[in-house]
Amino acid sequence: AVGRAALSLTSLHMRPGGLSLQCNHLVSPQNIPAASHGKHLGFAWGPGDILLFETLYKASGSAGSGCAFIHEVRKDEDIYSPILRKLFNESHHIFVGLQTIREDLPSKNKKPQFVSISKNYRSVIRACMEELQQVSILLAIELIWNLCEVLFIDAAPAGSLLLHLLDWVRLHKADVDEKARDVLQSESPAEHHDYWDVVMSYVLQGRLDEARQMLMKQANLQPAARNIYKLMDTLLSKMPFYNPGGNQTLTEFDVKWRHCNKHLEIICKILVGDEDTLLAHKDLLSTWYHFLVTRLLFCHPTVKPTELHYYAQSCLTMFLDSRSVPEPLDSILLAAFEFDIHQVIKDCSIALNNWWFVAHLTDLLDHCKLLQSHNLHFGSNLREFLLLEYASGLFTHHSLWQLAVDYFDNCPEFGRVYLELQIERVPLDTERKALKVLRICEQRQMSEQVRSICKVMAMRALRNNRLGSALSWSIRAKDAAFATLISERFLQDYCARGTFSDLDLIDNLGPAMLLSDRLTFLGKYREFHKLYGEKRFGEAAKLLLSLMTAKIAPRSFWMTLLTDALPLLEQKEVGRYNVLRIVFHPINNIDLTKVELLRLALARNLAMAIVKEGTVET
Repeated sequence: AVGRAALSLTSLHMRPGGLSLQCNHLVSPQNIPAASHGKHLGFAWGPGDILLFETLYKASGSAGSGCAFIHEVRKDEDIYSPILRKLFNESHHIFVGLQTIREDLPSKNKKPQFVSISKNYRSVIRACMEELQQVSILLAIELIWNLCEVLFIDAAPAGSLLLHLLDWVRLHKADVDEKARDVLQSESPAEHHDYWDVVMSYVLQGRLDEARQMLMKQANLQPAARNIYKLMDTLLSKMPFYNPGGNQTLTEFDVKWRHCNKHLEIICKILVGDEDTLLAHKDLLSTWYHFLVTRLLFCHPTVKPTELHYYAQSCLTMFLDSRSVPEPLDSILLAAFEFDIHQVIKDCSIALNNWWFVAHLTDLLDHCKLLQSHNLHFGSNLREFLLLEYASGLFTHHSLWQLAVDYFDNCPEFGRVYLELQIERVPLDTERKALKVLRICEQRQMSEQVRSICKVMAMRALRNNRLGSALSWSIRAKDAAFATLISERFLQDYCARGTFSDLDLIDNLGPAMLLSDRLTFLGKYREFHKLYGEKRFGEAAKLLLSLMTAKIAPRSFWMTLLTDALPLLEQKEVGRYNVLRIVFHPINNIDLTKVELLRLALARNLAMAIVKEGTVET
């Protein structure tokens, strides 16, 4: 087999009594022709799939012409789930907030913030679980994350550690509450067939107050045995629990704890930590890690974090029979109890087909300064590597790609390079999307990408004969050659139709018209028309003359300029001689028969101008 098995975030198997994290293929098996003939295969991971291909290498004894195909054998479907898109969006906001925590704050001040952020991540996971309304791999992800929060981020000491583990188990062991509801809603709860299972489960989970309330129903049913149940109630009420906020030291609690009909006998054995009794009721605990927490509660309540791995391994061995093989989830949780953070991340990377979990957990652990010593051989640290992989996957989605930008921004070593490569692959389907991409590039001074995007959009607009949009994009790209080409098209369009399109754009070119001579001419020529329309003939004539003398007008446009100049000859406030002196120059350069009449008209006007302007009125 080539590559690795993967697990979708939206699929999970259930084993009797608990979660089962199994490796599953997301797509139906594919037969690769080359693989069945002993050929040498290579593969390359992409952001959302894996490509498999036959290499030039020939194994000894192999024969055949080979396979000329590239096979796509894996596809990440998670980013296309509407509910999981919510997970990606919400966790993105939490990730961005985490990056703003100041590095120079004392660790004791940052720890509550990190714990709060971890809880926020978990609340997003649980919200998505509720929306999925089905058995989901998110259950296992939240289970692993919660344990990592207790052991690594909160780093609870002995005493408090067990209280946190009890909360962890209760949160992920809700079936006793469903049983309890069925029992309490029955006509006679104390006679319900699940009654004693509920009582035992409450005791095993350390929920002694709830166990006492349930036992009182049995006492009410059996008045003759009420004294025995009262004694059991007293015993349960006196079961010592360590209170981190109290005045009692851990040593004092340990000393107090050590001196402290059939079903009641079992409860007593549980309370005194009889391991055989605990193991006999493992079906009520469902998993080895629930068994571990129960065992610690009643046998080793002052367990130290460094001792957890010993008890975890022994509980796994005791709980599973010799024929059972630990599953990936078992290995992950065991690595967590051994405080092997990198093994947890490695195993999760293999078991899960999406980088979301390992990327965000690693980022949080890195901020907690728990991963500083682990750098990868090619330069990037583990945090950055996983964030880059996760963000690259987001870039394959039509809308989630925008979230990836912030992840790349917070990868100081390779984030910029990845962003430059990925941003060029975003399909510019609409002008609105192009503007989003452009804004991202401009904010990060990615000048090469800005020019590329603007050129692509300008060319597309030009092909669709949207001259205004094309000119706007070329100006934004600062592409003088393309701006000249589009300005020529504007002038050709004017010659054909007699009017300008996109007047708002041309009227507001401002300093942008200096990008090219032709664009300058277009802007100034439009300004001439505005002056003429406002009957400011003197200013219009001066501007027209300046355009003629500057020689920035295209040769094909000279006749149009001459035609525009003729009406000015009839205006009183315009000096005819000055107009005619300039107008004759372009005429002498136009070798066309049709201008003869125009030449005669100009000659007549020039003679009149010489006479009139040379005459002194008295």
